[in-house]
Amino acid sequence: MQDYKWLNEYCLNRFGSAAALEAHLPTPATPKKLKAISNDRYLSTMALRVFRAGLKHSLVDAKWPAFEQVFFGFDPEKVVLMGADHLERLMQDARIIRHLGKLKSVPRNAQLILDIAKEHGSFGHFIAEWPVTDIVGLWRYLAKHGNQMGGLSAPRFLRMVGKDTFIPSEDVVAALNAQKIVDKVPSSQRDQAAVQAAFNQWHAESGRPLCQLSMMLSYTANH
Repeated sequence: MQDYKWLNEYCLNRFGSAAALEAHLPTPATPKKLKAISNDRYLSTMALRVFRAGLKHSLVDAKWPAFEQVFFGFDPEKVVLMGADHLERLMQDARIIRHLGKLKSVPRNAQLILDIAKEHGSFGHFIAEWPVTDIVGLWRYLAKHGNQMGGLSAPRFLRMVGKDTFIPSEDVVAALNAQKIVDKVPSSQRDQAAVQAAFNQWHAESGRPLCQLSMMLSYTANH
């Protein structure tokens, strides 16, 4: 595995200057900002990620105001009370995407958020305080305790709310393969630990957040 210096030099050469590179990199939310996000906004974003999976994002986003309405503004206290009959009625509502499995995930994930909020004060505190040096552990937690949060859904959800994370996208996995860290999407705990260790090393060398390192790695693939 090459060190951060190689990655930085590659990206500087590609973009031509440090300023041009920085303009293309994301900035994670501060812990204070993550804690300030309300539970209903976390549930809305989690549901948005679930419905975006496998669908054109613009299609889902265009319907999201209707989702906000039928799910009571994604107030977890209200959503968790939605039973099977209510969800069946939503299957007749043409304003939203009528996918029963994904609709069922919303009250289930509302329960997850309420359970975590009861223990940690709010879902935002739980997300903010999870160490990024074990971000794959947070992926696994959300996949295990949430609904339809496996695969890339957990890391993409975290990126959407601003939590610092890398995302094992196709380009990132190709770059990790070139560095002989993993040869496929890191789905096993062993592969995830190997990728986490690599990102932790680059983070220690550079001081950059994981999301920026992830984006920089993606720029080294297929170019």
